[in-house]
Amino acid sequence: MNSRLLVATALSALALAGCYSGTRLPEPKLSGRDAEFLALAPKAEISSEFDRYLVDYKTNEPVGSIIVDSRSHFLYYVMPGGKAVRYGVATGQDAMGWSGRAYVGAMQEWPRWIPPKDMLQRWPHLQPTADAGGLPGGPDNPLGSRALYLYQEGKDTLYRIHGTNEPEKIGQGVSSGCIRMRDIDAIDLYNRVKVGTKVVVI
Repeated sequence: MNSRLLVATALSALALAGCYSGTRLPEPKLSGRDAEFLALAPKAEISSEFDRYLVDYKTNEPVGSIIVDSRSHFLYYVMPGGKAVRYGVATGQDAMGWSGRAYVGAMQEWPRWIPPKDMLQRWPHLQPTADAGGLPGGPDNPLGSRALYLYQEGKDTLYRIHGTNEPEKIGQGVSSGCIRMRDIDAIDLYNRVKVGTKVVVI
């Protein structure tokens, strides 16, 4: 191997190390219902870059805040000591992305999904689902295992941080503006936050 190839290989290794730096965290504790539904939920292989890690993270936001970096497709839960739990997420497409400050106004486990009005305008075939009161919570539900409902000044923004029945989309810009997580990661985040948690989407 010549010297140029050695240098290129070393640089590539360093780049990869930067992508996957941090400590991989254990799985959260599951309830019986969680274990049952997750066993039936869709599965997908995603890049290990988007696994759940404890990473170094500097921010002026207080401990306990959620910060979503839409461009990088990462969600950070701010921990003490300059650390954060980093999760891979799917975010909104450029035309549908949302950014700003909000807070968690409500939280639900395996929530019911009701198609919002703007989605019904784009996809009228979902109207019967809305008329039926939406889909009950479960492994095939688009909101997945958990949902955090984002509020501003006491009003529901209609944006959510939630699980997904399309885990293969993690790391992409595909949603209608909501922040999608792997179901296991949505459970982990849900266990860490509370109503009132600050959320910043950039």
